[in-house]
Amino acid sequence: MTSVDTIAADGKAVLDAVGTVVVGRQRSLRLALAAILAGGHVLFEDVPGLGKTLMARSLAQALRLDFKRLQCTPDLLPADVTGSFLYNPGDRDFTFRPGPLFTGLLLADEINRTPPKTQSALLEAMQERQVTVEGRTFPLPRPFHVLATANPVEYEGTYPLPEAQLDRFLLRLDVGYPPADEEVEVLRRRLARQQEDAEVAPVLDADRLLALQRGVETVSVDPDVLRYCVDLASATRSHPAVEVGASPRGALALVLVSRALAVLDGRDFVLPEDVKECAVPALAHRLTLRPETWTSGTTGVEVVDGLLGGVPGPASSRS
Repeated sequence: MTSVDTIAADGKAVLDAVGTVVVGRQRSLRLALAAILAGGHVLFEDVPGLGKTLMARSLAQALRLDFKRLQCTPDLLPADVTGSFLYNPGDRDFTFRPGPLFTGLLLADEINRTPPKTQSALLEAMQERQVTVEGRTFPLPRPFHVLATANPVEYEGTYPLPEAQLDRFLLRLDVGYPPADEEVEVLRRRLARQQEDAEVAPVLDADRLLALQRGVETVSVDPDVLRYCVDLASATRSHPAVEVGASPRGALALVLVSRALAVLDGRDFVLPEDVKECAVPALAHRLTLRPETWTSGTTGVEVVDGLLGGVPGPASSRS
């Protein structure tokens, strides 16, 4: 079994490799890597031009997984995602042609620019790691992860992601504008390399990533920390601004990601601070707010932030 120290070292190597191309964004990249180590999928959401696609592509290169990119457009059909049966005149039979889902890491770029019917084609793949076409089921390779990017729904040509689709993403990460010094560094690096493309040196491979994921499964979680995760998710259901709160899958997301964060810090146990670090990206996108809160500008992020200050957690000390 892969040791915690080894996983932490490999995780640092991945983040360092990505950092040679992506300027800053340490928190977002750390959380995204934690989600992958936990076996989940990640949604990067923010306005265009903030490097969402670059972060997703750089992670794929560092992990050295079989990689495919799906550029989501309004005319994209479900069969373009899952694959379809094509008639083979030589065999006089229909042969299945796999779609881009059959890969180790799928970059679904601008996922909310494609209609909900096509977005829903990802549901079975993200949850069950399989695809069903014309009544036949095809398993996806392991590991299988989706890194998706999305623009805010206020932008022209976007469709809101269905709640069931959002719930399949272990984390949703808001990228945000970089500080001025990091933005200057982005420009400096682009001028220095004298070309648009930037490559990330591979650090892991599929087998190594699977071994790291098995190692994360050995991390212990104290019953008090488990209760804290449940209390946070439960508190979203009774919040006055929330119409539909986080499901038990939200509490599970807190546990899974906090274990991976603990391992990245070289620990084989979870602290309440790990849960707090991932609470907003793990829970905020799972909340459906009441219509009357829209005019006040209340967001799921603000709701979860408030709960972190109001829901008591177990005492802990870092070691």
